[in-house]
Amino acid sequence: MAALRPDGADTASTQARSASVQLLLRHERRVVMAALGIVAALAWAYTLSGATGMAPMAEEGMAMADMAMRHLPWSLTTALLMFAMWWVMMIAMMLPSAAPVALLFAAINRRRNGPPDVFVPTGVFVAGYLAMWAGFSLIATLAQWGLDVVGLLSQSMAVGSARVGGAFLLAAGVYQLSPVKKACLRHCQNPVMFISRHWRPGAGGAFRMGVEHGAYCLGCCWFLMALLFFGGIMNFFWIAGLALYIAVEKMIRHDQWVTYLTGGVLAACGILVVIRTF
Repeated sequence: MAALRPDGADTASTQARSASVQLLLRHERRVVMAALGIVAALAWAYTLSGATGMAPMAEEGMAMADMAMRHLPWSLTTALLMFAMWWVMMIAMMLPSAAPVALLFAAINRRRNGPPDVFVPTGVFVAGYLAMWAGFSLIATLAQWGLDVVGLLSQSMAVGSARVGGAFLLAAGVYQLSPVKKACLRHCQNPVMFISRHWRPGAGGAFRMGVEHGAYCLGCCWFLMALLFFGGIMNFFWIAGLALYIAVEKMIRHDQWVTYLTGGVLAACGILVVIRTF
C-alpha cells in the first residue's frame, strides 16, 4: 500500500492543477483584461509621476529634464532614458485601446488550439504590438534629440517656434483626412476583420500579428502622437487628452465624421498659428 501512495499523491496533485487551470480558463476574459489593466495602470502611474514631478520645477524655470538636456550634452544614457519615457508613455496611451483585439485573439486562439494554450500566445501578441510602439519611441527620441540640438524645444519640452508648432498642427490635420489614415483606422476599428485577414498560427505568428496590428495603429495615430511636441512631451493633460481621443476614434465604427472633423479643426488651427507669426 505504501508503494501506491506516491502515485495517488501525484494523481491528486494533477487533478488539483487541472481544476485550477479550468477555473482560470473560465475567467479567461477577466484574467486578460486584468493583466492589460495592470500594465496600463503602471504605465500611467509612471507617466503621471514624471509629469507632476516636473510641473513645479518647470514653473520656476528649472525643469529637471530641461536642465539635463540643455546643460549636459546628449549621451547614450540620456537617449535611453528618453526612449524609456516615450515607450512607457506609448504603452499608457495605446494599450487600453488595443484591449478589444487582444481579447478577441485570446478567445479565437483558445477555440483553435484548445484550453492549455491561451495566455502565452496572447502575451506574445501584445508583446508584438508593444514592439511596434517601441520602434516609434525610438524615432520620437531621435526627433526630440534633433529638435533640442537646434534649440527648438522649450522648458516644457514643447516646440518653442510658433511656425513649427503650426506646421505640426497643419500636418496632423491633413493626415487625418488622408486615405492612409482611413485605411489604418478601418483595421483598428474592426478587430474581427483584422483577425480574419491576418491570422497566423504559433508563437511566431502571434508576435507577427501583434506587430501588424501595431503597424495599423501606428499608421492611424503617429501624427497625433507627434502633437506631443506641440503641447509638451510631459504635459499630462495633453497626453491624457490625446489618449482619450484615440480611444473614442477607434470605438466609433463605420463612421469617420469625428476623424474628418478633427482633421479640419487641426488644419485650420495650424494655418491660424502660422499666419499669426507674420
